Order: sequence, then C-alpha cells, then structure tokens
Amino acid sequence: SKVTDMLFERFVNLDFWRYEDKETIEMYDKAQDFARFFAYMVDRVAGLFTALFGMVSALLALGLISWWLVAIFALAILPGMVIQYRLSRMNIEHWRLSVTDRRKQSFIEYNMIQPKVISELRLYNLASTFLDLRSFYRDRDQGRRLEYEKGYIKWRLLGDSLMAIVELSTLLWAVAQVVAKRFPVGQFVYIQQVVSRAIGSADSLISQYGSADEDLAKLKDFNDFMNLPLGNGTHGHKIKEVKTVELQEVSFAYPGSDRLVLDNISMKIEKGEHVAFVGENGAGKSTLIKILLGFFTPTSGRVLINGLDLKEINLASWHKQVGVLLQDFTSFHFTTVGENIRFGDVSAKKTRQRIDRAMQYAEAEEFIKELPLGLDTPMAPWMEEEHAVDLSGGQWQRVGLARNFYRESPVMILDEPTSAIDALAEAKIFDRLFNKANKRTIIAISHRLTTIEQADVIYVLKNGSIIQSGAHKELSAQKDGQYVKMFRRQLKNA
Repeated sequence: SKVTDMLFERFVNLDFWRYEDKETIEMYDKAQDFARFFAYMVDRVAGLFTALFGMVSALLALGLISWWLVAIFALAILPGMVIQYRLSRMNIEHWRLSVTDRRKQSFIEYNMIQPKVISELRLYNLASTFLDLRSFYRDRDQGRRLEYEKGYIKWRLLGDSLMAIVELSTLLWAVAQVVAKRFPVGQFVYIQQVVSRAIGSADSLISQYGSADEDLAKLKDFNDFMNLPLGNGTHGHKIKEVKTVELQEVSFAYPGSDRLVLDNISMKIEKGEHVAFVGENGAGKSTLIKILLGFFTPTSGRVLINGLDLKEINLASWHKQVGVLLQDFTSFHFTTVGENIRFGDVSAKKTRQRIDRAMQYAEAEEFIKELPLGLDTPMAPWMEEEHAVDLSGGQWQRVGLARNFYRESPVMILDEPTSAIDALAEAKIFDRLFNKANKRTIIAISHRLTTIEQADVIYVLKNGSIIQSGAHKELSAQKDGQYVKMFRRQLKNA
C-alpha cells in the first residue's frame, strides 16, 4: 500500500546510527503494524458508523414504545464502552511491551528457513534449541497477554451481565404488559425483535469502538515514526569532485557507552592517494570507515571533504563519488549475478564493455562464464527451479568487488574486500588497486599485510588510535614497531 511505501521511504532515509538503535527499530515495528492494517481502515470506519446507525435506529424504535427503555439501554451500554476502552488500552500496552519478543521470534523463524543456517543447525544439532527458543518468546508474549486479560474477565462478565439483565427485564416487562392486556401479543414480538437488534447493535458498537481506539493508537505510533528527523542525504552542499578527505581529531563512542572506539584520529588523504588501514581485530578500522561514509557522527572532531564538514554536505552527493565494499556486504539472492554487479550504478547505461571490465578487475570473469546462464544465472536455487546456483563465499565477494568496480567512482573504500578470496586472486586484485596507473583515491582495510605493501600510506591502528603511519618501507625500518610485529607474525603463520 501507499502507507507501506511511505514507511519504507522514511526508514531508508534516516540517520545511519538509527539502524543500530533499539528504540528506533521498535518504533519502526510499531509503525509497521499500522501500515499492515491500513488497508482495512475503511472497512473498520464503515463498520463503526454502521454499528452506530444500527444502535441509533434501535433506540429510536424503542422510543416509540417507551422513552424510559431508551434511557435504560443507553445507560447499560456505557459500562461496556468503558470496559472496551480499558481493554483496547491493555491491548495497545501489550503490543508495545512485546515488540522485542515478537521481533526475536520472527528473526529465529527467518533464520530457520535459510539454507546456510539450516546446515549449521543440523551440524550442531540446534534445531530443537531454536524451536525451544522460538516457543519461549512466543509463550512469554502470549503469557503476558493472558495476565492482562485475566484482570478484565470479571469486568467483561459484569458488562455482559448488565446487558443480559436489561434485555431480560425489558422482555419480562413486555410480557407483563401483554398479560395486563395493555399491549397486543404482536407488540411483544415487535419489542423482542427491537430489543434483540438493540443488543446486537450495542455489542457491535462496543467492539468497533475498541478497534477504533486501537487504530488511533497505532496511527500515533506511525506518526511518531514518520516525524523522526531525516539524515542529511537530501540537503547540504553537493560534492561534484573529491579533492581531499580529512579527519581532524576524530573520536567516537557508541551511544550509551563511554569507551572510545576511535581516539583522536587525524589524517588527510589527497586525491588519487592510495591508503591502507591495518591493525588487530577491534582496533577501530571498520568504525573509521563508517565515520568516513557518514554512517556515524563523531563524538568529537570533524570529517572534512574538500575542507567542508561532512555534517554540512549532501550525503547522497558524497556517496555518489564513492564505491564501497563493506565487510558485511550484501548478496542479492533474489536476482541474477549480472544484476548483482549492475546494482553498483543503476543510473549508468548498461554496456557489456563496462560489466566485462568490472568482472575482470574483480577476478570474477572466469567463474561467471562457467555459470549455466552466465550473467543471467539466478542466484537462489530455492527461488528458481532451473539453472539457479548459490555461489561460494569467495565468489560472492568477487561479485561484490565487481559491483564496486562497475560503479567507476573516483573514491573506493574497501573493508576486507578479499577476506574470502584465495591468495593468488587477492594479490592480483590489490595489484590493480594500488597500481600507480590507478588514479582513483583508494582507502582499504586488509587482514593480509603483504597485499597492501604498495599503498602510499599505511596507518596502523591499535585500541582506536593511530600508532604508526608511513609507506611500507618506512614502517619496515621501525624494527620494534607494531607493523613489523604483525608482519612477522603473519609470515610465521603463513
């Protein structure tokens, strides 16, 4: 629906930090509930007015007999309305409190149908454990709801009993009138039908009222999410060329934490310069990349592009200048291998020369040619019955690299771009990246130090700080430095 489209559009344009923020994700889940039921809103509103019209008609019909019957029925409906209001408030509170449990349950269900996950479930005999965990979250969600409803059962019974007493009393009164010969027998049948219609309309009105109250609460959740501020992807200075990328005393800590992941990082990268970041796991390399891309905002310090603060720059224009392969890059299983590569720049004219060049640079040309349909081969055997294949981790990484090369951007940012690729292919890829003839600005992270020897500048990170920087030759001369220690360790383990 259009509402769902609006929700997705808002979500993809939020500040990047919000995608790792629990409160934002819970707001999105709540807003999704409104989007799912929006298609039924017209029916619900129509149902509410139909019930209201039926109730008014029934009361007017009762008024033709006696206006005190109208007063009694109106008073009898009020407790039911109050009880239904309290019940709808309870449902809303339950929904909001159980968002996390439902999300975990859905995530477990999603993982249990993924072929790669199923293989590990069987190897480690985890299927029953996952099913038990799913049941735990489901039962806790349902148990919480039952606890809420237990407290309202007596009030529901009270409301229903009151309506039943009014109905019975009215019919007994009508019988007495017939016995006393004040009403003909036919009048009793009329009263019985009107009372039955009034009771039915009252039940429907109370139910529709509760649904309308819940819908209004969901509408509020939707509006709260839609009012979240957007990132600066659509406003600010537009970047048409990248001359310099600079970090000035950048420090960063994740929201809610005092531990600095990056501590006072400063550097300046000139146009066409080839730069590499190295360091042990947890040194802050990947976080630094996300800071450069504008995914995270520094806790202190500034990121400058052409001397302009990244906060003042149109992020969409900055990203247009950049080709990125992150460590957790995306594999688009729903389409072909060719489309996976072309997603690098959907605005570019499709040419065979461009995609061939991208495959060649990524060392992906050979294995793609051997696929059943080449570039047109579907990537998900569980979605396509014929000719579909699932690639290995190394092959997927080459496709991701080809997507990056297809973009032909002036700046390339690569986070462990060859971690799943064999050493020979990896060496060829990095030779192309760091070749002096390559005029692109390259910013790369690699776990194998031998691949980044040709970089103009190598930054060594430890505990979020730069402890060494320089070309390979300079760093190798510092015999007691961290770079040499890492190099020796890798050579020893080779």
